[in-house]
Amino acid sequence: MPELRKDMLTGRWVIISTERSRRPDDFRPPSPSEIRRENPAFCPFCPGNEAKTPPEVYSIRDDGSEPDQPGWKARVVPNKFPALTPGPLPPRKSRGSYQWMEGVGIHEVVIENPDHNHEMADLSLDHLAEILKIYRLRTIAIEQQFHYQYVQIFKNKGRDAGASLSHPHSQIIATPIVPKRIKEEIYGAERLFRNSFRECSICRMLREELQSGERLVFKNEFFVALTPFASRFPFEMAIVPKRHSAFFRQITDEEIVLLAEALKEALNRLKAELSDPPFNLVLHQAPNPQIAEKAWPGIDFYYHWHLEILPILTKVAGFELGTGFYINPVAPESAAEYLRKSEKPKI
Repeated sequence: MPELRKDMLTGRWVIISTERSRRPDDFRPPSPSEIRRENPAFCPFCPGNEAKTPPEVYSIRDDGSEPDQPGWKARVVPNKFPALTPGPLPPRKSRGSYQWMEGVGIHEVVIENPDHNHEMADLSLDHLAEILKIYRLRTIAIEQQFHYQYVQIFKNKGRDAGASLSHPHSQIIATPIVPKRIKEEIYGAERLFRNSFRECSICRMLREELQSGERLVFKNEFFVALTPFASRFPFEMAIVPKRHSAFFRQITDEEIVLLAEALKEALNRLKAELSDPPFNLVLHQAPNPQIAEKAWPGIDFYYHWHLEILPILTKVAGFELGTGFYINPVAPESAAEYLRKSEKPKI
């Protein structure tokens, strides 16, 4: 059983999940010859290999096709090597200075399409919109179990980004604790709302970015893709909804189509201008609404969900790990200008 252990100095919780050490090649990087020999016929996510995954919890299928059989367009399955496992809310335990609890949570894999080599940037807008709808649907379903306090949706693309399988997929992990990183965003947004801006800080930032335009990469009616002012990594991007909302679950079908457009534009520009780098994609949203308003009154007004795209172009090393400072060798203004090169000419 996994465990959640609390660092008493920082308040950060760590997942100790020894089950995940059973994954293939966990502590040994593959050799170039092994990478060349990778055979998608043995991929557990490819059609025909459905029995090699746990039974699906949701899928988009052709009419008449059966669950856990070929004929699917996208599948959601429990992770075979989960970081956390389902169960009732466990009690917190302590011994001396230390606190821990059983590692209860949900860990699911979203297999984005049947084609082993068809990445998220290659999907049609309609198909990408369906993947985003799956994120919304699973978030709502998971949050009905109130003890899952936070739902993290993320994608690791490429081995350097942490993907252990190359078939395009993303993941959903629900935790019984709100992560420290999210709490920091919430407390920062609340402080600025109450003491400085009297409005959502991301709404204010978005208004200023639209006025200056120097860090904009793409915009449409509902979404803006930009390189953040204090980008941690070269060519880091954020996709931010223009309509204020704390909860991703509140996104409308109309907005999902335009979010798919903004995400596809951002990923295709990375692919075109930076030779398709590995990246991490993370969605930051408010915690489960069943607990969010109690823990953070007014969170609807001051927190703003968003997507972050983090290309893996440099390595996080000793200075960053020791201090929390990031050294970014590419100014976000230069990164945005470079990525705008891929903009389609207006006719």
